Amino acid sequence: MTAFRTLDHADVANKRVLLRVDLNVPMEGGEVTDATRIERVAPTITEIADKGGKVILLAHFGRPKGGPDPKQSLRPVAAAVARIVGRPVAFAEDCVGAPAEAAVAAMKPGDVLCLENTRFHKEEEKNDPAFVDRLARLGDLWVNDAFSAAHRAHASTEGLGHRLPAYAGRTMQAELDALTRALEAPERPLTAIVGGAKISTKLDLLGNLIAKVDVLVIGGAMANTFLAATGTGIGKSLAEHDLAGTAREIMDKAAARGCDIVLPVDVVVAREFAAHAPSRAVAADAVGPDEMILDIGPRSVEHVVSRLARAKTLVWNGPFGAFEMEPFDTGTIAVAEAAAELTAAGKLVTVAGGGDTVAALNAAGAADRFTYLSTAGGAFLEWLEGKALPGVEVLRQR
Repeated sequence: MTAFRTLDHADVANKRVLLRVDLNVPMEGGEVTDATRIERVAPTITEIADKGGKVILLAHFGRPKGGPDPKQSLRPVAAAVARIVGRPVAFAEDCVGAPAEAAVAAMKPGDVLCLENTRFHKEEEKNDPAFVDRLARLGDLWVNDAFSAAHRAHASTEGLGHRLPAYAGRTMQAELDALTRALEAPERPLTAIVGGAKISTKLDLLGNLIAKVDVLVIGGAMANTFLAATGTGIGKSLAEHDLAGTAREIMDKAAARGCDIVLPVDVVVAREFAAHAPSRAVAADAVGPDEMILDIGPRSVEHVVSRLARAKTLVWNGPFGAFEMEPFDTGTIAVAEAAAELTAAGKLVTVAGGGDTVAALNAAGAADRFTYLSTAGGAFLEWLEGKALPGVEVLRQR
């Protein structure tokens, strides 16, 4: 990954390392209920500490309004970090000023310190230069390991990169490696699966992908809009009928660029949107006027899987159907299983991301067999849209 400065380029011994991490984890009753994000950054924390660096964790938590809020303190999260990295993690009551400066001054090489929620200061999200300076005084170098916040130009996610020597942490490095491998320099044929409810939220994504991928598989309610745009009756399925013209435009542009768009050839329909509602598989052009499309059908699954078997790289964002509800999770699970098997056999590089996608792949038991699974949400989507991410751009080799 020569385009970015990483920990391989950094001398951290006896240095104060401001490490931006994502500790915005789900909590219940003061306990972390899903430690995935902490587990992802643990190797970076451990590596810097083992090399004799003083690890100073910077993170936000929630969306505090107008100042400190005890309910959104990072103190309980710091305790969870300590359990996961297997070493003490000290805590400072603020991320700047006297409490932070005293806590940093007391550190020895190999120590880990977590500073309080950066968003307790409104200057954080404004990327206020004076606030950036106050943070920068606490460190000798800055390591960004929070790809999930890299699409935001905040003080701790981007501003510090202009004040201190800046490097990508191991989680950030893995994410950039995976995304570069998937979209910037992929093995071809390159296939993308894009699902979800609305075209309107993914116009930039679709526009960028049709210029880059060989095959674009469209699923979810978004596919209903495309079907309707081709004159296919979709009953009372969820669709954006006002965007039929946009859907046709996307299909025309894809054809002009040699990108093959794959739509469902058969679908699973029901008369009501409810778990275990009576359902049937029908050809895509045989949906009854009182029926709604809730998943792709078996022939569509076969068709998508056959396209994956010919692909070398897959980028996936969005499920095929109402995956959170049985039996309308069948299509997503079947395609996920096929992609996971091809990956395990060394025939396919698979990169997936987005909250619903991660949940669907976990439900399918396929997540751990994908090449890379991004938990970054908005940042992952903006990368797929071809947008420059401030927290990434500041790490580029110059």
